[in-house]
Amino acid sequence: MSKPHITIIGSGWAGFYLADYLSPTLYTVTIISPRRTSAYTPLLASAACGLFNFYLAEEPIRSKSRKCRFLKATITSISFPTKTIHCAPAFDDDTDPITNQPFDLQYDYLILAPGCIPNTFGTPGVLDHALFMKNVSDAMATRKRLFDLLEKASLPTCPPARKHELLHIAIVGGGPTGVEITAELDDLAHRELTDLYPDVAPYLHISIYDVAPHILGNYERKLHEYANERLVRRHVAVETNTRIEKVDREALYVQGKGRVPYGMLMWVTGNKATDLVMDMHDVRKSEKGLVRVLTDRHLRVFKSSGSKDEVWDDVFALGDAADIVGASLPTTAEVAVQKAKFLVGVFNSRRQEEASFGVPAAMPFTYAEKHLVSYIGSRDGIIAGRGDREGWTGRSAWLAWRSGSVMWTRSWRNRIVILLTWILNWVFGKEIAKM
Repeated sequence: MSKPHITIIGSGWAGFYLADYLSPTLYTVTIISPRRTSAYTPLLASAACGLFNFYLAEEPIRSKSRKCRFLKATITSISFPTKTIHCAPAFDDDTDPITNQPFDLQYDYLILAPGCIPNTFGTPGVLDHALFMKNVSDAMATRKRLFDLLEKASLPTCPPARKHELLHIAIVGGGPTGVEITAELDDLAHRELTDLYPDVAPYLHISIYDVAPHILGNYERKLHEYANERLVRRHVAVETNTRIEKVDREALYVQGKGRVPYGMLMWVTGNKATDLVMDMHDVRKSEKGLVRVLTDRHLRVFKSSGSKDEVWDDVFALGDAADIVGASLPTTAEVAVQKAKFLVGVFNSRRQEEASFGVPAAMPFTYAEKHLVSYIGSRDGIIAGRGDREGWTGRSAWLAWRSGSVMWTRSWRNRIVILLTWILNWVFGKEIAKM
């Protein structure tokens, strides 16, 4: 008897975990993604600023120890009644005819984990001129852009006013990602860059723009006010209640303030549903906020028609692109991984000959809340309270954030290399001459 075929769409936190731990003796597993690696997103800002090498912030999907099939492709559509996935090879600017031939794939079980894309809110110019922070190629582009700007500002023909414009780093988005990128860049500016670029490093300045009334809105008032005060003390401009009207190659245009020149613009404002999710008409989706595929507490996908409790028995969804009806959870790596662990347990505990998940034997998914931690620079951090325990700040919060960064990687080899790199950085400084 042939093994049931599980197809995973997406190679983010959820999809990659499933590919790693679903039993290859019970199932034939295929993962489809346009990217051949899975990024450890909490490590991208650190890698961009030279805390460790880029390869430590991602993991290849293909591995000798990972017994799954990988297809580098995008999904154009899915026929749920016939269990057919319509795919297109994902190779940019490739004229080889084989990369332009679509193909279909049949599945027995389908797991939707396509993730999300950056939300530009339709702001003109963002896609053409802003940098994002979703994968390692984004982190590499950030590092290259920063050092190109420093070299331009160092030219003898560059006047002081232009240095000030070139070395303005504008970060749009005051959530944890935006603040942590700010923190890492600010640390770099006040440490290594003052030695490497003593003439122009004083011109480097950072601004955070957010439409909300304060940054780090998921934290309690005391903590986000603490973070704001610490950033301002280090001369980071925190511009809240701010709306960006448009962006061009050299400036962003702020409502009520007009043109603001920048050298590097980073856009980290949140998520938007992928075209795949938007084009799914056979599944129920959320109607407010971020469009997400809706599931029951066993992560089975609801049908768009029929009774409100009717699900596609062999289709599951998790990660940023999915949410549980009546138990909405945030779009974080922690939520994605916990859901993936749940599904791995459900699948691996079943016998090969069982053909349906119509009546799940497992208990429904429950989320184990973890402390929310953010780095705010200068070896300082904030940790959100939980239950009766209040949140806290300071070096212990920073150490908790750093140790958490190490544990996000699944490879002990990578964990050891990251720790050794931190020790070398502490003793000798970052090897930014190689950036």
